[in-house]
Amino acid sequence: MSKTRKKWISFCALASVVALLPLVVKGSYYLLVLNIIAINGLVVLGLNLLIGFAGQISLGHAAFFGMGAYLSAILTATYNAPPWPTLVLVMVFTGVVAYVLGVPTLRLAGHYLVMATLGFNIILYILMVQMEHWTGGPSGFAEIPPLHLGSFPIQGDFNFYWLIWPLYLIIFIFSLNLVDSRVGRALRAIHENELVANAMGVNTERYKVIIFAISAAYASLAGSLYAHYLSFISPKTFDIFYSIKVVTMVVVGGIGNLWGGLLGAAVLTALPEVLHGMRDYALLLYGVILMGVLVFFPEGLLPGLVKIWSRKRSKKVLVSE
Repeated sequence: MSKTRKKWISFCALASVVALLPLVVKGSYYLLVLNIIAINGLVVLGLNLLIGFAGQISLGHAAFFGMGAYLSAILTATYNAPPWPTLVLVMVFTGVVAYVLGVPTLRLAGHYLVMATLGFNIILYILMVQMEHWTGGPSGFAEIPPLHLGSFPIQGDFNFYWLIWPLYLIIFIFSLNLVDSRVGRALRAIHENELVANAMGVNTERYKVIIFAISAAYASLAGSLYAHYLSFISPKTFDIFYSIKVVTMVVVGGIGNLWGGLLGAAVLTALPEVLHGMRDYALLLYGVILMGVLVFFPEGLLPGLVKIWSRKRSKKVLVSE
């Protein structure tokens, strides 16, 4: 079976699961968790392109997530701007900010991007807290209007599910095609050895900055959707710990594996909810499970599970022969 055919079969299977889940899952709480998985999945998708393919680590994607949320909220709630054009405008603006941030830092060797994005995250968090007139400060920003399709407001967990997941699938297939394209091959070359890639004619600086801007735009889109979905945001959601959380989702799911990124987002979004009943031991169990995944599946949860399944399958074939 060709790689392209396998990709499309897997994607159709994922789309089928997404379409069937609302028929199986009962209760708005579970739909809420599924919707948050999709929102986190969008951030992780862009971050995986940056880390897994370009080999650049960012600890500031919570800042881009927050930019999308706050700018969309302020423009639509305070200035009555139309939500959809605003969402696109904010997404483009965030990408431009990331591009400007990435141009000087991505030219330098080492972990300068990590430090730059970390500092940017801290600065933006302080602005969210201090600019109370615009952001509501520590108390948060409320009464954010919902998105609309025509005259139909997209309110409630069920309705939002049918917005966020189809949108996620569209961006997911775009990302899969991107990594299989000439751009994806250039990014892989940069990840393997930047000096060699540069010597072979790959414009490494250009590709790194572009993929950084794209990943920031993904996070901005997720932030805008998050704001219009919950209709309330606060600075705490967009602090450095969220940046660490989404990087952990990438690592747990599998660096450089977009399918694994979705699994990592699903596991680490749902796990705190599953452990919520064990309040006294939730943090301890969360840490033990996370350490177990990283120790026994160092390449990522999904690649590790696939490897185990392949071994069992090959053993069955040898036994049958």
